[in-house]
Amino acid sequence: MPLLVDLDRLLCALRSRPGMGELTPGDLQPLAGAGVAHDHVRIAGHGLLARVPRVSQLSLAAADNLAYQAECFRRLAPSGHVPRLAAVVPPGPALPMGALLVEEIRGRPARVPGDLPAIAEALAAIHRLPVPAERAPLADHADPVAGTWAVIAAQAVHFDRAPASAAARAALAAECAWAADFAAAPQPPSPCTLVGTDTHPGNFVVDAAGRAMFVDAEKALYGQPAIDVAHVTLPTSVLWSAPDAEPVAADQVLAFERAWLAALPSALAGPLRGWVRPMRRLTWLRSMSWFARWWVLSRHDPAWSAAALDPALAAHIQGRVRLFFTDAMIDRVRAEWLGPDALPAP
Repeated sequence: MPLLVDLDRLLCALRSRPGMGELTPGDLQPLAGAGVAHDHVRIAGHGLLARVPRVSQLSLAAADNLAYQAECFRRLAPSGHVPRLAAVVPPGPALPMGALLVEEIRGRPARVPGDLPAIAEALAAIHRLPVPAERAPLADHADPVAGTWAVIAAQAVHFDRAPASAAARAALAAECAWAADFAAAPQPPSPCTLVGTDTHPGNFVVDAAGRAMFVDAEKALYGQPAIDVAHVTLPTSVLWSAPDAEPVAADQVLAFERAWLAALPSALAGPLRGWVRPMRRLTWLRSMSWFARWWVLSRHDPAWSAAALDPALAAHIQGRVRLFFTDAMIDRVRAEWLGPDALPAP
């Protein structure tokens, strides 16, 4: 499996950490199926995982990127459903983008729909966390709809080069037009909480106690919590890392959303109920624009190059992106809000 991080250099950097001076090359165990934006290396005997960035998905400089990710873990960990941050290895000659050392979560990948109740509780625990007056350095979507639309608009410039038909591009253009109008229209006040952002099922591990742990916390921000809920059950999320999975049935989507709302304080759940459907639509568009961005950048930007990934992972991602941009898949997802069988409010 190709790694961007040099294990010898990582070992040198880790040996300078307290209690790690005796590490040996055999103590560093790269995990199979490395992610798109990180190398993950288990540190045997320490209960830790080194998360070594490959690229900043937020387009930040190395030190700022690492500081942002570290703060994400710090703020999410009190939920009890996110690994604790153990240490920050700053960027330097050995590790140009640095690394985070986080608690290693032993368990199995989350499976849907079976693990949806556990994931609902994990998200509710995150969304129940107090919102501080000082939110920096995390992104703060004071207007969550406008903030989400800004992310979509920045990525949607890549739709023209995505692997899509003319009909698919027209459908995406129509969704962007709806999103722009929705963001510009007066809306009732939207609750704003700490959110995980990248909450597709592949980013959850279920431990021996049955607790769902959100392990990829690097893109947390203050925004609309209904986005996190949508990202768990959208077909583009469910099929992203589990190609043999089936899209979640409508009744299971509703049960999941209702379980999440029931686990929130009533003062938060009440105002959020009406936001679940429009934020699901925005979340799908956010995902589709990210897929287009990856498709384009992976072909000409060395930091995003598919060649830097495990060949099987690169082929999997390319196949998923092609599937998500098919006319049939786009029509299937849009039927959730445009068809006669549109999902009802939770």
